[in-house]
Amino acid sequence: MTKYIFFSGKGGVGKTTMACATAVHYALSGKKTLIVTTDPASNLADVFEQEIGHKVTPIKDVGAIYPQGAAHELPLQLYAMEIDPDEATREYKEGIIGPYREIMPEDVIASIEENLSGACTTEMASFDRFIDFMGADEYDVVVFDTAPTGHTIRLLELPVDWSKHIEESEEGSGQTCLGPVQSIQGSKEKYDRAISILREPSETNFIFVMRPEELSLYETVRASGELGSIGIVTGEIIINGIYPEEACEVDFFRKKYLAQQNVIKETEKLIDRPKRYMFLRDNEVKGIEALKDVADELFGSNALNPPKSPFVKGGLLTSPSLAKGGKGGFFNASISSSDEINTLFLPQNGTKAIFFTGKGGVGKTTVSCITALRMAEKGLKTLLVTTDPAAHIGEVLGKKVGTEPSAITDNLYAVMIDSKTAFREYKEKVLNDAAGKYSEEMLAAMEEELNSPCIEEMAAFEKFAQFIESRDYDLLVFDTAPTGHTLRLLDLPFDYARQMEIMADASSGSSITGKITKERFSNIINMLRDSTKTVFTL
Repeated sequence: MTKYIFFSGKGGVGKTTMACATAVHYALSGKKTLIVTTDPASNLADVFEQEIGHKVTPIKDVGAIYPQGAAHELPLQLYAMEIDPDEATREYKEGIIGPYREIMPEDVIASIEENLSGACTTEMASFDRFIDFMGADEYDVVVFDTAPTGHTIRLLELPVDWSKHIEESEEGSGQTCLGPVQSIQGSKEKYDRAISILREPSETNFIFVMRPEELSLYETVRASGELGSIGIVTGEIIINGIYPEEACEVDFFRKKYLAQQNVIKETEKLIDRPKRYMFLRDNEVKGIEALKDVADELFGSNALNPPKSPFVKGGLLTSPSLAKGGKGGFFNASISSSDEINTLFLPQNGTKAIFFTGKGGVGKTTVSCITALRMAEKGLKTLLVTTDPAAHIGEVLGKKVGTEPSAITDNLYAVMIDSKTAFREYKEKVLNDAAGKYSEEMLAAMEEELNSPCIEEMAAFEKFAQFIESRDYDLLVFDTAPTGHTLRLLDLPFDYARQMEIMADASSGSSITGKITKERFSNIINMLRDSTKTVFTL
């Protein structure tokens, strides 16, 4: 029976490294192993130092090693794939349309293509490709290197949501936002099978990777609770990046070390699951040999014990990380003048938007909060918006931040875009606007379409669009999700604008998407492209 292992956690905690090291470990143990990344900003290829892409690719230099330590000539045991949303979308569309091309009239094919032209198809396609690897028996172990927590929770909720939506649509109009129920009925069986596998601990091990930091612990506890709400049990916790005590003689690092130890103790109290403890490494983990070192540490007996004291080997004080070698140092870069910063960040004529984005864990939220606070101190009415499903700006600011703008201090307001709340508000707004204008039958059809899981993405975008369009503030500071998901968010107005162009009934009221005008999307696109209105900071 295939074993499925999921790795998730806050951005920048080391999910990919732990996932790759785990895959290498099982492959070297003689198990045919596949590692799949669902992260749009994947760096799997960088870690393995070879091209991978949207296809199952054998990883070089990995074969089984028997317990005796003797290498044997065996077929490659490790494979990898990076799910590409665009390629997955193309495959998904063709999988639905292909069988009908030779037997259906062109106008019917065009209608099906129109149904699949929505932005939600991309989310559905990536999810469908991910599901393909569950329930098959080609591999002994399948490791999923997932996106940062908020997006992973969304991914794992989808089989439940879509199975329910297909069932309700079958009993109702027989239509989904992706076309007739009959065209995707076979998918329901896949989704139900995936739900069963995800909820069965003997088949699926869900591992959270965290740093010994308060925000990372907060995110792990929150996400573990959300998984539990859909019937998925957290299997293990990996606490990664622990400072070795012997490396913390300098006062600055000593304080960091003690803070980490306090978080580790708090983790022991709050999370009653098996844990592994990994020391901070002083070199970047890239290539098979480096991954073998991490795997040896991760699956060694020392990793199972809380690091209350330094490792002692042969009478010498060492740690797994510092013994590996590596280079460090400082990079001196020139700092831009305050005039240049003002030109970039300060509004010149009307509201200005500043987006902070980058790889998970690089400090986007901290820099966003500092920037927003600084601009508010300059007298600019500033709104700090987080689009990250795993947002923690409230913890950074020390104030509760909800789904409506709230005052933080003079001139500074903050808000979070919560997809569940946005979905509920969006659905209510559309139905209230339609009440009295259309027949009961039409309203029932609209409500059924609104129950589609992909409407949640549209609703979150609608909330984002409202803030972009707002003229109530001098400055909008966006603390975004990690890079791949931010690019997806910024793609949406372009996707929806293209969809407007091909929808013949955009103004008839028969399509929910038609409620949003093409002109509105054009204005949003123009603002995003205008450097005097919008600044993107990496």
